[in-house]
Amino acid sequence: MRRLSALSVVAVLVLAGSLAGCRGKDNGGGGGGGGTGIKTDVGVTAAACPQAIDKTKGCIYLGVISDLTVGPFAPLAVPITNAQKAFWKRVNEKGGIGGYEIDVTTNVRDNKYNPQTHNEVYQEIKGKVLALAQTLGSPTTAAIISDLKANNIVAVPASWTSAWAFEDVILESGANYCIESMNAVDFAKDTFAPKSVMAVHYAGDYGDDAAAGAKYAAEKLGLTFKDVKTDPGQDKQAGAIAAILAEKPDLVILTTAPAEAAAIVGTTAAQGFTGHFIGTSPTWNPALNLSPAAPALGALYMQSAPWLPWAADTPGHQAMRTALGTPSPLSDGYTAGWVWSYPLKAALEKAAANKDLTRKGVLDAAKSLSSVDYEGMLPTGAGNYAGGANGQVKVTAIFKPDKTQPTGAAKVKDLFTGPTAQSYTLTKPCFTP
Repeated sequence: MRRLSALSVVAVLVLAGSLAGCRGKDNGGGGGGGGTGIKTDVGVTAAACPQAIDKTKGCIYLGVISDLTVGPFAPLAVPITNAQKAFWKRVNEKGGIGGYEIDVTTNVRDNKYNPQTHNEVYQEIKGKVLALAQTLGSPTTAAIISDLKANNIVAVPASWTSAWAFEDVILESGANYCIESMNAVDFAKDTFAPKSVMAVHYAGDYGDDAAAGAKYAAEKLGLTFKDVKTDPGQDKQAGAIAAILAEKPDLVILTTAPAEAAAIVGTTAAQGFTGHFIGTSPTWNPALNLSPAAPALGALYMQSAPWLPWAADTPGHQAMRTALGTPSPLSDGYTAGWVWSYPLKAALEKAAANKDLTRKGVLDAAKSLSSVDYEGMLPTGAGNYAGGANGQVKVTAIFKPDKTQPTGAAKVKDLFTGPTAQSYTLTKPCFTP
């Protein structure tokens, strides 16, 4: 099993009162729908979902906690959430799972990318849901991880920190930040032969995890390495900008939100910096192509990603486009939300086949998955949760800004695993607070 040896988490509240009155107690018979003979507890009802397609089926309630308004990742999080709604609607249109349809709209909450807020809204919905279809952010999810484990609540993270590989309740997808940064450094070595690497990043489970991978790869390849932490906020990048201009690294691995990326790349370029930037997954947003920093980004910036973008030719991408139409503005937040949903679907299907849609039944099913069908959006072998911390694939793609592309970036290199990541065995999280 995957177990996390050391992860500091924000203290979480204990759910007051009993769960006797929550939806999950309305299961079984009594004139409603639901799978025959399937054991249920919390977040599953014999009554149909509020927006049911088939009123004879029961309902599985999933929670969503995302950055929906004022946080730095809202431009990505809103598309992520909308894609997940479309994903589960497609599941319902295909007949649901085990005699139930899936509801991911009733229990949606905004975390404002704040760990305390994340925990507060989690407590609001905890007694109403079987699992979390989304918990956005690494430090925010860390604020509820001990409670998730205590209650056997499986959760899909909208983040890629390597710590999730050691948590049975977390169904992560794609290469983590640490591996992604190793691949970015390997790509840079083969492309423009840097001699020096700097990681500029948020502190914590997001930025420090990516920086750890960049440091490991730089040292493995004999490159000098410098670590620079920065705070969220477009107007708080003076320190990072000064460090880049002083050190003049050949490669900067950038792990921030898009607004900070624009400030850092745009300002350093204006002051004569000519090195290369590669941003980890959440650093990019196609709106940057319309920002004042667009010329600098076009000249100096590339983007790493754990899967191919919106327009890629796979059955999963095609299904996503059919389900969502053409959203505007278009973002690969939609792609991420869609991809992240496959493992929970697989776990629910297996739990239903096992006749056990209790929280523990879903967790047991999740831990036993040796593969997940991502409909081609991730390679064969992805989703091996039974395989332990190294069960996920380690692939990364590289893009560059391009206004002509649907999500604002053109492919530079297809999905690959560099030699550094290929030989690396994850024995503990790359970053431990």
